[in-house]
Parts: sequence; C-alpha cells; structure tokens
Amino acid sequence: MANVNKTRFAILGILNNMPGSGYDIKKNCDTGIAYFWNENFGHIYPVLKQMERDGVITKKEEKSEGRPSRNVYYITEKGKNELIDWLMRPVEPSPQRLELQLKLTFAKLIPVEKTIEELERVKERHKKSLEEFRRVEQEFFNSEDAQNYESYPYWYSNLRYGIGDAEFRIRWCEETIERIKFHNAIKKDK
Repeated sequence: MANVNKTRFAILGILNNMPGSGYDIKKNCDTGIAYFWNENFGHIYPVLKQMERDGVITKKEEKSEGRPSRNVYYITEKGKNELIDWLMRPVEPSPQRLELQLKLTFAKLIPVEKTIEELERVKERHKKSLEEFRRVEQEFFNSEDAQNYESYPYWYSNLRYGIGDAEFRIRWCEETIERIKFHNAIKKDK
C-alpha cells in the first residue's frame, strides 16, 4: 500500500470521539496521544482542509459572545467508514528516528563526560514521564467513569506501553552509563 498520511486518521479518530476546532485537535494530540503520536498546527490545518474537500469531515462556524468565532469540525459517515477501514488494516512498519541512538553511534568524537551528562538528562526526562504515567494510571484506577468507558482497555493498554517504555529507557540509560564508564576505565588502565 502507498504511503498514507496518518495525520488524517489521527484527526478522524479524535473527531470520532468529539467534534472540535483545530486548536481542540492539537490540544488532544498534546495531552491524549502525545507519548506515541505528535502533530503540529502547521500540519493539522492543511490536512483539515483536504479532509473537508474529501467529505470525511464537515465544518461549522461557532460564534460565542465576546469571543471570536471558531470552526468546529465533525466527522461524517464517510469519514467514520474511512477510519474503520484504516483500523482494520495491518499496522505498517515505520522506521524509528531516535536522535539519541544516532548521536551515541558517533559519540567517540566527544568527551565521555558529555555523553554521560546527556544520558543522565535523558534518564531524568524518562523518570518524569514515568511519574506522570503512574499518576494517570492511579486516576484510571480510581475513576469508575474511566473504567466504564468503552475505550478504557485500549487507552489503558497505551498507558501501560508508556510505563513499560519509560521503565526500559531508564534502565537502558543506567546500563549504558555504566558500560561507558567501565569501558573508559579499562582504556585508562592500558
């Protein structure tokens, strides 16, 4: 299958849950799916225009007193069918682009201390993510509404993925730091 713009399906999925403006869609991307999917305004708005032309979403202008009007997008039946069709297809492999691994591949060119400093910074970032994931997990456990929501097992699975991934990355950073320190100590002894 040809390369398909996945932003389209992210937007359809979000609008299937609830109509919203471009700002609402971006906010949902930043809070609901940010750990595993990222979108920016510069990409969202052109895709929205194309989706409207394709008839998979509609737009209504909402006016509110004292505020500028805003465009609110709604998924159409055609859009819902397209989303379901995409959901039914196998997941396409996508190459990862991990800057840390790319830099680590060539890190022999910089001081060891600089590499370790960066690994420590990355580890701390993942520790903060892990704390946030665990906080959200507790909210899920303590919310009967969340557990009764139809999408609960899917959302919770994504949350567990984030927890496992953060735990792995923390462990990997610690192991890598120790490996680099050990190797550097051996080099000094020679």
